[in-house]
Amino acid sequence: MQRLKMGMVGGGEGSFIGAVHRRAAALDGEIELVAGALSSTPEKALRSGRALGLPEGRNYASWEEMLEGELALPEEERIDFVSIVTPNHMHFPVARAFVRAGFDVICDKPLVHTSEQALELVRAVEKAGTIFCVTYNYTGYPMVRQARHMVRSGMLGELRKVIVEYSQGWLVRRLEDEDKQARWRTDPSLAGAAGAIGDIGSHAENLVATVTGLRISEICADLTTFVEGRRLDDDGNLLVRYEGGAKGVMISSQISTGEENNLSLRVYGTEGALQWRQEEPNHLLFAPFGKPVQTLRRGNPYLCEEARAASRLPAGHPEAFIEAFANLYLEAAAAMRARRGLSPERPPDFPTVYDGARGVHFIERVVESSRSEKKWLDARWEAPQPEGAGASGP
Repeated sequence: MQRLKMGMVGGGEGSFIGAVHRRAAALDGEIELVAGALSSTPEKALRSGRALGLPEGRNYASWEEMLEGELALPEEERIDFVSIVTPNHMHFPVARAFVRAGFDVICDKPLVHTSEQALELVRAVEKAGTIFCVTYNYTGYPMVRQARHMVRSGMLGELRKVIVEYSQGWLVRRLEDEDKQARWRTDPSLAGAAGAIGDIGSHAENLVATVTGLRISEICADLTTFVEGRRLDDDGNLLVRYEGGAKGVMISSQISTGEENNLSLRVYGTEGALQWRQEEPNHLLFAPFGKPVQTLRRGNPYLCEEARAASRLPAGHPEAFIEAFANLYLEAAAAMRARRGLSPERPPDFPTVYDGARGVHFIERVVESSRSEKKWLDARWEAPQPEGAGASGP
């Protein structure tokens, strides 16, 4: 199989997530990094590209130069898609420009800063017909896909309560003056209107939506900035009402001392319950009503097809963070090949631009709720309708 050609924007020296994306994309041998504009500083961008072995002719000083340079190449030599791993404020201009030029896009989350930007990007993707994947990477875990299958097939009965928590402790003290990641993630001009709720709370929202299919109707949010001088929230606690009557609790914190990456999900229904933790991702607890609790394990033949397909190793050999990212790259690559007529089409199993747009709406409504005196705020989101159409969008 001919490998897809990837270009990357961002992810140069000192970037944690850029290295994760590169390793995930390369894991299955279907994608090759051939071009990049790896930093906002030209000197650093070029130095980072040389360190990764990019050819001089495709090691670009800026993303604008990269777009111009790739479009100047014969179509068969251009990158097939761009991976955007910059701080949040650059997602929109870069993604919009590459989509308009006809390139497929994989973009880190949150998608953009505002719902207006999200809508414009949705429209651009619809018009261009390109593939757009947002890397809510936790949806790539095999046991998350198993949980989704069990909920959607009715094994839990009617859903009543969902508790999701994403707690970290790395920002318990002020690190903005000494740590690059802390600096941009707490800067409103770079990160957007929210801190912890945008950085990791967006993952919590997406995980619930992916596994349960529940749609938020109302929220009651309390955001706090505990560290003196910090400009964005570092702790968030939400009560959630879902359409259909289910209730939920969301916790998003980066000042929970001692926590590392404690993303956990509990789903309770009339016939059973599920529990999954990101720090122990190969196990899924299933508690059928009136029966002993079962521990389902990754890599076993009793799992659903989607969970089995997301595993690379036999049972008992742990798979985790990089592999979950790689699953999104694999699914997006399959959609890109199908768009080019190189493989059969199949339903995409990755977060799309619509998931990204819903996530932006969620962040905005949480911030608004926290600032409001109202107890409950309407947080419903409807997918944008195709321009000129009267029916609901995708």
